[in-house]
Amino acid sequence: MMTGLFQPGPVLAAMLRHKTGPLLVALQVALSLAILCNAMLMISERLSMAARPSGIANEQDVFYVHVSNQKVDGHEAQLAMQKQEEQTMLAVPGVEGVARTNSVPMSQSGWYNSLSQSGEPESATVTAAAFMSPGSLISVWKLKLTEGRDFLPEDVMEADSKAMTSLPGVGVVTRALAKRLYPNDSSYVGKYFYNGRGSGADRIRIVGVVDHIQSPNANAGPDDSLGFILPIRATQDTYSGYTVRARAGQADRVMRDVTAALRKASVSPLKIDMRSVSEIRADRYRNDYGMSWMLIAVCGLLFLVTATGIIGMCSLWVSQRTRQIGIRRALGARRVDILAYFLTENLMITTGGIVLGVLLAMGLNQLLIREFEMAALPAHYLLLTPLVFWLLGLVSAAAPSWRAACVAPATATRTV
Repeated sequence: MMTGLFQPGPVLAAMLRHKTGPLLVALQVALSLAILCNAMLMISERLSMAARPSGIANEQDVFYVHVSNQKVDGHEAQLAMQKQEEQTMLAVPGVEGVARTNSVPMSQSGWYNSLSQSGEPESATVTAAAFMSPGSLISVWKLKLTEGRDFLPEDVMEADSKAMTSLPGVGVVTRALAKRLYPNDSSYVGKYFYNGRGSGADRIRIVGVVDHIQSPNANAGPDDSLGFILPIRATQDTYSGYTVRARAGQADRVMRDVTAALRKASVSPLKIDMRSVSEIRADRYRNDYGMSWMLIAVCGLLFLVTATGIIGMCSLWVSQRTRQIGIRRALGARRVDILAYFLTENLMITTGGIVLGVLLAMGLNQLLIREFEMAALPAHYLLLTPLVFWLLGLVSAAAPSWRAACVAPATATRTV
């Protein structure tokens, strides 16, 4: 007679007589847990990468403008055109700053240069994103200057990009790049780095250090913060545009007004492409967001399938044991005893599946680490996920177990 609330012995004996059902449910729990653990880690990694700071403060207030005027040719004419366009945009109400630049973080289009500390032919190099601007990206993007200064007007080089043979003698670097070039130092202003190696390398003096600029490709890993800024106004460069900062909350209106002002000030038709930094971020991480939502949907389906399996198993066993339940109730078993029996049975099956699932999750994680350089599963994932499946098992088994506990003894004993 079943009178205790927790009697694992009789429950285990009953399960051993009918192994197939419990084994299938346990395997289902194990596979779901293993997949869920690693899927959650992948979701976390992708969302964390998509949320990384670009270095640009208040991204929603900054946008990029690419202006193409095919009728303007010649170095001097293009210099004049660039300066006129900058003044035109600065005159638009709500514009706080404008700077010409060859690239923007996360834009998936930019320049990368090989840099070295000494410039010697055999010296080690590091690849870093090159941002070129005659204006103040530090001011327009509101970069955090941790050491040194911004560029001065006399630092700016004006050159034809097709005939340029050297780079400016000064530059601003990110802290990550400074540490990579000078790993044993803590102060970097006044030090030098070289663009390239050998006799043709350009020697550049560090005048400022900014905390962080995300690269145009926005790749994962610490190399994403390796970048530097050079004070160059280049002509014959069809890829450069302008980065503009609007007053807080006015970006949409300012983008429209800037377009109208540029067209009005130009004597020839213009082709204008414009994107906010928020749009640039969304485009860069579109696949990551899509993959995250797909994995979330997979996790939801796994939960649903696992819960359905537990409910189906428990409901089947209740139907098969209706007569036994009635006999036990007639012999004095309380409703709570019947409820505890089925919940204990479910808890034991779920626990077996969880133990196997944790082992499978760690094995799958090692495979993903080896093949796809995925991070190792944090310990709290292997602690919290089993709790979720225990709760899922109890909730899923609750309704069938309560239905079993509510079977009347007289009705049950008449059931064949």
